[in-house]
Amino acid sequence: MEAEQHRMSTLFAQLGLPNDEQSITKFVQQHTLAPKTPIWEAPFWNSAQARFLHESLHQNAEWCEIIDELNILLHSPA
Repeated sequence: MEAEQHRMSTLFAQLGLPNDEQSITKFVQQHTLAPKTPIWEAPFWNSAQARFLHESLHQNAEWCEIIDELNILLHSPA
């Protein structure tokens, strides 16, 4: 059975954040990360969000691909 492919909106919902396109765009515009900062160490996550991101990436979970996409967006210059 093939794993479900997650989208940015489902990731934001999983993180407990507004997940409509406008809210996602606004979030990415308002939050940036220093070049070598791991996504889970960002100061804007609460502890549960940070733990989810960290564990998902380190366990190579089904969320990895979309978390990687968000990571790229948060590390991109505005």
